[in-house]
Amino acid sequence: QVQLVESGGGLVQAGGSLRLSCAASGRTFSSYAMGWFRQAAGEEREFVAAITWSATYYADSVKGRFTISRDNAKNTVYLQMNSLKPEDTAVYYCAAEQDSGSYYYMLPDEYDYWGQGTQVTVSS
Repeated sequence: QVQLVESGGGLVQAGGSLRLSCAASGRTFSSYAMGWFRQAAGEEREFVAAITWSATYYADSVKGRFTISRDNAKNTVYLQMNSLKPEDTAVYYCAAEQDSGSYYYMLPDEYDYWGQGTQVTVSS
């Protein structure tokens, strides 16, 4: 069982930056694939970024602006968000799944564990 707690959301002007953090419980954090998803009001949850033991993946809409990273010693995954746009406004969710090495972990159904979400609002 893994528990995830996101933090770092808030209100920022367009062009600004935020760093989201996701702290995970458990002693085997390094063996988990970690992902960030977001859900805007009235929209479906969409993939943002993922990090496995061997690679990182990004949605086209955030490539070059967002960076996912992890600190296994702190059981934490980060999402550095730069050059934010109003269309980045959403609730951002952290997700975790035991990394089998067989997936890209870009789909919500590939994750069993989810955080409660943190709101990111980008004003124009």
